[in-house]
Amino acid sequence: MPSNPTFSSPATRLFWFLLAALLVAFHIGLIFSGLVPNLVSRPLHMAFILPWVLVFAASSRWQIISGSFLAAIGIASCLWIVFSHNMLADQYGFLENNFQLAVAAVLLFVVLEASRRAIGWPLPTVALIALLYGLFGQQIPGEFGHAGTPIYSFLGTLTIAEGGIWGSLTGVSVGIVAIFVIFGAVLNSGEAGQGFMNVAAAAAGRLKGGAAKVSVISSALFGSISGSASANVASTGAITLPAMTGLGYPKRLAAAVEAVASSGGQIMPPLMGAGAFVMVELTGVPYTGIMAAAFLPAILYFLAVWVGINAYSRKFELKSISKEDQPASRDILITSAFFLIPFAVLMWGMFGAGYTPQYAACLSILAGALLLFVDRRLRFDLREIGTRIERACLTAGRQVSMIAAIILCASIIIGVLSITGLGVKITSLILSGSGGLLWPSLLLTAFACLILGMEVPTTAAYVICVSVAGPALIQLGLHPLQAHLFVFWFALLSTITPPVCGAVFIASGMIGENWLRVALTAMALGVGLYIIPLAMIANPSLLDFADAPLSALFTFLQVAVGLAVISFALIATRNAGLKLGLVLIGGAIIFFPVFLNG
Repeated sequence: MPSNPTFSSPATRLFWFLLAALLVAFHIGLIFSGLVPNLVSRPLHMAFILPWVLVFAASSRWQIISGSFLAAIGIASCLWIVFSHNMLADQYGFLENNFQLAVAAVLLFVVLEASRRAIGWPLPTVALIALLYGLFGQQIPGEFGHAGTPIYSFLGTLTIAEGGIWGSLTGVSVGIVAIFVIFGAVLNSGEAGQGFMNVAAAAAGRLKGGAAKVSVISSALFGSISGSASANVASTGAITLPAMTGLGYPKRLAAAVEAVASSGGQIMPPLMGAGAFVMVELTGVPYTGIMAAAFLPAILYFLAVWVGINAYSRKFELKSISKEDQPASRDILITSAFFLIPFAVLMWGMFGAGYTPQYAACLSILAGALLLFVDRRLRFDLREIGTRIERACLTAGRQVSMIAAIILCASIIIGVLSITGLGVKITSLILSGSGGLLWPSLLLTAFACLILGMEVPTTAAYVICVSVAGPALIQLGLHPLQAHLFVFWFALLSTITPPVCGAVFIASGMIGENWLRVALTAMALGVGLYIIPLAMIANPSLLDFADAPLSALFTFLQVAVGLAVISFALIATRNAGLKLGLVLIGGAIIFFPVFLNG
């Protein structure tokens, strides 16, 4: 619950719990109810998330008052869209009167403000600039101006048609992202998190550098359902950071391990953050296909971190976890069931029964919800059950709403790019700036992802970058999934790369270490984040695990060897000449196909 005392009364707490439960029921009900018109489901989705972003997260009385007013007019506008959807379908995105113009203005303003309150100024500022470009871009001379669009048509396309804020990205938020976020919230509210930690401790706790390796494994497991580097650091870091420092690990290394491992959660199937679900819509590739393509690169990332920890073991005495501090076999068996059962239901639903990912996730939510009725000691405590259910619903409400606010705001940008043709112009600029060559275009795109990722969350950075750079990369010969995964990975760079490195900031703050020292260590440990996206381009078979598993595994081994050499060289070698030589050898192993093909 928010820290504001306004929310401390039992009646208010009950209100938010019921609203959260209604939000969860609405999104699950959409999956089971069949077809619902987009101009019904998507505005209702926005109506549900506005109170959470504008009121629930308020930290002052003024924010509560202004947020309540904005939520009220925003919900009213959404409901007007819902009840008028049949009429609006015949208007083809053209506003017919001043009342509709006012509704459009309210919707856009509320989306911008909701996004600002959720994640700060950068993304809504970009969206506002895009809106101003759409309204006044005809005044810009040269190729970056546009012919102009009547305001009733421009704003109507963004607000009353199935484009703009009600476009396909919002559809992904409604139908897929929300479901998997609810799934993660249910698991995290039970004993699944402890199950991850116990399995990781059993698998790696006795090894040299065991506490760091437990962090890597637990963050990979936990991150695969949280899909958020920040949430991952805050959750697993609360356990792994004290464990590492207690065993004498340098603070900068402990924080760097947690930041790097937690960042990898967004690229680890099955969830991979909201970006993976957006990728389904933008590429047309089924979710199972994206999971299969992303699996080996994700393993490579964590393998490089593992090698890096071993390399640090040559510099520091990285102790293992003592036998008495490791979980008992019974605890491992019981707590692992809290995530294995829902995961098994999810995998069976997608691959065994052939259900859609969102339908399979709904079944997994039901399985996870049943497990909330017992704890790791298999006790049935009504008070604890109520607490876990309340925590699951409130977490789902907060997280669904924050991601929805990001996607709704990003949808404004995508809508303007489509209406004005600016996306095509930026694509042409990338092509001309790179001389029509693939690798310079990749480096330009990577730089753009890094810059944009410093200011906006990973999903938003990915959506914006791939919308303007993706067509250029595809035009230069990349498969669409290659281009999208490349951009998605590089959108993650800012989690560990200065000057803005969110995962590093959180980990260093939790442990009391200078963030810049942590960032430099994290960049060495997380070197795979910089190299693997390029390796996907140089070795396309790395993504073909579903269609050509033997070829994909051979490429996996090749890249793994090169990465291991580079990671070892950066961390374990002190001689500059030897370091450079090993890095060049590792790079040659990874990018051998590029040299071979000239």
